[in-house]
Amino acid sequence: MTPTLYGIRNCDTMKKARAWLDAHGVAYRFHDYKMQGVERALVEAWVDRAGWEAVINRAGTTFRKLPDAEKTGIDRDRAITLMLAQPSMIKRPVLDAGGEVRIGFDPATYAALFS
Repeated sequence: MTPTLYGIRNCDTMKKARAWLDAHGVAYRFHDYKMQGVERALVEAWVDRAGWEAVINRAGTTFRKLPDAEKTGIDRDRAITLMLAQPSMIKRPVLDAGGEVRIGFDPATYAALFS
């Protein structure tokens, strides 16, 4: 099965992940969830596998611009709602490689996954 890399085309971390995959000859499908959208079931699956704390991008501008009241008391369901409303709040990249889900980019993690 061909892995799918989810993210936003112009993100610097996405560019690094795509460059790594290309340099190592890993065929993949790219899904730009800012342009193509993302389904609730998919975000829920990522959250179920990795935890909402790993999937939501609290360091990003979109999250930081939220009013303080919206940033407090976040739980699984609230995090999913926020990420669906603003896909930029999903940490990038999300790599789905045949049921193995990796959040963020780490060359050593990718190397272990594709060795």
